[in-house]
Amino acid sequence: MTPTDTSYITHLLAVPVIWLLAGCGSPPCTNTVTEVPADTLRILAYNIHHGEGMDDVVDLERIATLIQGAGVDVLTLKEVDSLVSRTDAIDQATTLGKLTGMAPVFAEFMPYQGGKFGTAVLSRWPIAVASNIQLPDGEEPRSALSLIVVSPKTGRHVRITGIHLYMTTAKRLAQAASLEDGLRADSLQSILAGDFNSEPGDSVMSYLDDRRHVVPKGEDHLTFSSFDPVMEIDFVLLRPRDRFKVIRHFLLDEPVIPDHRPLVADQVIR
Repeated sequence: MTPTDTSYITHLLAVPVIWLLAGCGSPPCTNTVTEVPADTLRILAYNIHHGEGMDDVVDLERIATLIQGAGVDVLTLKEVDSLVSRTDAIDQATTLGKLTGMAPVFAEFMPYQGGKFGTAVLSRWPIAVASNIQLPDGEEPRSALSLIVVSPKTGRHVRITGIHLYMTTAKRLAQAASLEDGLRADSLQSILAGDFNSEPGDSVMSYLDDRRHVVPKGEDHLTFSSFDPVMEIDFVLLRPRDRFKVIRHFLLDEPVIPDHRPLVADQVIR
């Protein structure tokens, strides 16, 4: 499947180009076009471990409560089950969408226990296109769920891609390179968010840092595990850097649901 494959399209919106015309008096008169104003977007990257917390309880309602409390516009989810027996054959993306009032899109990594295992995105912004981009396999098949969402304020189109790289450094690097090659020609402002299973300064994050802006978290930066953070492996990356202004980038403290800390980023998109 190529990066432009739209077999996973949810719905396609006809969004008009916004022209802001300055008023003018008597001729000669020249209408001028101004830039689309900035948008503010809050994104949350969250590995939900198929809804199972550190107390061994699968509970989507408490995850939905956390999501609602965070007030996010777009959410990238990792380790999501769809109709899998271990999680009572529930479509987790659809269920979380209903609980949060957000539009869900699920993308399959692989068949698992009678259903599918993969990743998902929930969005309050309208979704124009959704694609499941196949990546080189690790120990498990991997893909990236890439959406184009539309600002309800300005009509601006923004690409948001959820990622969960796996497993060895060499395979993660191949997955990152494949995704970047596929999205290289994309001119949209682009956000890449998720679980990279890679730490700052390793070959994977160094490769991505050369091509995107890896948003720094500050002093509180360890994302795994939720109950005893010792590693930074979850990130938000932006491209091009000069079209974004990061307002705030922080982690939520939630030691039980599930094993990763939720990562929130607020940015102005210009």
